[in-house]
Amino acid sequence: MHLFSGFNFRDWLLANDPALSRLRMASRVTLTIVLSFVILFAIQMFIVPLPKAAFGLGIVLSIEGGIAVRDKGNSRQLVTRLFGCVASLAVVGIAAGLEDRRFLSDLVFLVVIALASAGRVFGPRGFAIGMFSFTSYFMGAYFQPSLAELPYVAAGPVVAVLVGHVVRAVLLPDDWRRDLLRSLESVRGRINQILLKLAALAGGGHHVGEGDRQELRQLEDRLKEVVLMAESFIPRPPAGVFDGAADPAAELAIRLFDAHLAAESAIVVSFQNPPPFALVHAVIEADKAELATYEKTTEAMKDEPEGEAVRALLWLGEARQQLTQAIGEGQASGFAGIEAVKDTAQAEKIDFSFANPLLRSALQITLASAIAMGFGLALSRERWFWAVLAAFLVFTNTNSRGDTAMKALSRSLGTVFGIAIGLVLATLISSHLVIAIPVAAACIFFAFYFLQVSYATMTFFISIVLCLVYGMTGVLTLDLLQLRIGETVIGAVAGTAVAFLVFPARTRGALDAALARWFQALEELLTAIGEGKSGFSLIALSQKIDACYRDVTVAAKPLGSSWSVVTRPGQIRQTLAIFLSCTYWSRILAKSAAAPAAADELKTLIASDLVLMKDAAAQGSACFFIERKASRTTGRHLPLSREGARLGLEMIGSALERLYPQADVLPFAPGEAIARSKQG
Repeated sequence: MHLFSGFNFRDWLLANDPALSRLRMASRVTLTIVLSFVILFAIQMFIVPLPKAAFGLGIVLSIEGGIAVRDKGNSRQLVTRLFGCVASLAVVGIAAGLEDRRFLSDLVFLVVIALASAGRVFGPRGFAIGMFSFTSYFMGAYFQPSLAELPYVAAGPVVAVLVGHVVRAVLLPDDWRRDLLRSLESVRGRINQILLKLAALAGGGHHVGEGDRQELRQLEDRLKEVVLMAESFIPRPPAGVFDGAADPAAELAIRLFDAHLAAESAIVVSFQNPPPFALVHAVIEADKAELATYEKTTEAMKDEPEGEAVRALLWLGEARQQLTQAIGEGQASGFAGIEAVKDTAQAEKIDFSFANPLLRSALQITLASAIAMGFGLALSRERWFWAVLAAFLVFTNTNSRGDTAMKALSRSLGTVFGIAIGLVLATLISSHLVIAIPVAAACIFFAFYFLQVSYATMTFFISIVLCLVYGMTGVLTLDLLQLRIGETVIGAVAGTAVAFLVFPARTRGALDAALARWFQALEELLTAIGEGKSGFSLIALSQKIDACYRDVTVAAKPLGSSWSVVTRPGQIRQTLAIFLSCTYWSRILAKSAAAPAAADELKTLIASDLVLMKDAAAQGSACFFIERKASRTTGRHLPLSREGARLGLEMIGSALERLYPQADVLPFAPGEAIARSKQG
């Protein structure tokens, strides 16, 4: 049986790389490096000899231009790149001028680090200029160009900036219509993965075990990830809520919402009652005749558990078809009926106090760099920059000390294993440039393709590239590689120590903040329903809960790591499953309440849920460390097709009660067993 006749490599790629965003970023960085190097080499060969610093700056600023410049719009990106180029030339000039005063140069490096880190308070542009400044001083102090060489060194930053802009704006530009189409295709691809798993369960004829549930939950999380991405590409009015269903963007948002909710519902129901294999096959192949046959049988199975499984799959099949239709329309017209909304966001007021976590982080980065500098200098006068680089980078994109420790560990492990493999490759191929150069380029591509997935993997490939470069330039030695590892470990340890001791952002503190946002979003949804609101405003609020849940999972991740001092990952996963269940029922509630409903009958349930929510919110992340005993309540199927608003409110209340159970056996609302099974 051929399940997916249209499945190909592109489908697989989209299913694993939504909107091909990782592929595009890796391609941009690699292409910018290659083109910049070729242009600089041509200048070297045909115009004027260039110092090594020009090539070094050209390469590292090609990287920074690809990953650090995050402004919206080509014109804003160009301005940021030009400011970054000016900052780069300025700090390289300072490094060159202070080369004969090494102690003063080292102190100035710390000042540059402090300013570059503090610049993040100015938003994406400040972050990018700070990264340009840090890496440029790093390269200037490393290559030690003379003042006389500065005009030639400038070729590196100028070429990298101009090439980077051409690659980003012309060769591989951003296009929200294309990205929206690809993300919708990715949503369909992940729904297909869910259907394949359901087909395997249905065809196997065995009970759904814990391993199957875990796989389905992972598929559900992957679907949520790409749905959130797709939603971000749909242009929304400044208020964030569409005016009506006649809006093509609103219609697309509804189709996406339905597809997400239908897939989740199919998973929820399958935990207790796997759907018939023939039905799953009919949904996969869009067999209208077979689906019509099952539709006729649903009324006869109205009160049976199997009936809910059938209804959930039929719903998913219809939603998948609607999504496929939207994709077809997008391919044909490029979403011509949807107009982009101009960016009207007002600049936020900048907080220069230490209440701003970005400024606290700037102090942490500076102290960690100073410590790494001191120990790095003790290990090597010439290669100590690697220690500072590691200390600086382990704080990037982290929000707690647990995050920082995980990133430090990832960088250290990636460096060790990358050097081990890189040493072998460099020994075998570094003398064969025709082979070594393409391999280095491929490693650069893979490094940045996996950057958003695994920092350790990125570091692994970059370490291989460095080994190949050392081999091609004839400076590769075992002592040099050992020094690289030692300096990296020094920087990682310095960063971790400072993260835990200076302005420590406790993992539980970050989790408390994420939970507060989730509870606030849930309160807004319940309050809006109580006030009689309906339609897109409720769906937008449920999407906000979804986004907040993702933040909760990110904040809780360090608590469940195997190396963590917290040795109860089972409780972490169990508690996250409760929040996931509540998030799911919030979407059910938003969809059901979008239709006319007897609001008076729901007010009591809303009031009860609000009380439970406020009680739970007051206790923050303590729910992640609660011992919970499994209920002995017998399971019942979920009537998803009836009384969605009432059921949603009941299930949200039950989920909130399970955060802080008061008894060994908890009272469950009718139909709650499926939500319990969703938690495993």
